[in-house]
Amino acid sequence: MKSQLIRLLLLLLVVGCSHTDKLTFEKIKIKEQAKLPNGELCADCPQVTITIPKAVENSKIATTIDTALEEEIISLLLFDDELTVNNLNDAIQSFNNGYQEMKTMFEDESPGWEAKVDGDLIYEDDTFLTIALNSYVFTGGAHGYTSKRFLNFDKTKGTELENWELFESNEKFEAFAEAKFREQEAIPIDKSINYTGLMFERDSFYLPENIGFTQEGVQLLYNPYEVASYADGPIILTLPFKEVAPFLMAKEKS
Repeated sequence: MKSQLIRLLLLLLVVGCSHTDKLTFEKIKIKEQAKLPNGELCADCPQVTITIPKAVENSKIATTIDTALEEEIISLLLFDDELTVNNLNDAIQSFNNGYQEMKTMFEDESPGWEAKVDGDLIYEDDTFLTIALNSYVFTGGAHGYTSKRFLNFDKTKGTELENWELFESNEKFEAFAEAKFREQEAIPIDKSINYTGLMFERDSFYLPENIGFTQEGVQLLYNPYEVASYADGPIILTLPFKEVAPFLMAKEKS
């Protein structure tokens, strides 16, 4: 009886510990209509909606994640170089100032601006964590611009990861990715990478700006205009972890 109790306690301990490495997030939502420079609300001021996960732990990695998300959103909304932007509220006002300036210059051709940003935790293990930041920004023209940004983090070091830090050899991974990309897009190995109508610069394959971990594997994401027209939409290549494992900086995902 005593031995059974001990085994039960050990099992509970193992199960409990298996969840301790997961970070805790809460969703925060900011929905605001920017104001005129004099502080008054206006009917046609830009609508800005931001929904992102916020890490609630008091830790280095939590601070890194929150800071990275804020910086990304600020870069999306920054339109007024004369305004000092230190936080999301400043960024929203900067976006509005950009609209007001455009409206002053082209009063008859200034449809209302809009920005929506939505972030989600899409992958987490003991070491790595990835947040996908989806955004839609309309600043006039025929249509707005939709994009996705992957933010990767090393939880053990409390740092944000650049793409080149994900792989032991970027050159070897790029060669592997090109072969898989050609297979997916039906581009013959002996033909140009732009053979089917893509628009890689210098007619040479290169990795996208966005690479992230997902539940299905490592995802390579080319946003609209990156290597194809807006009408083609994003081009996505997902590589299973078993295939990518030899190239990853950390082999835990094999």
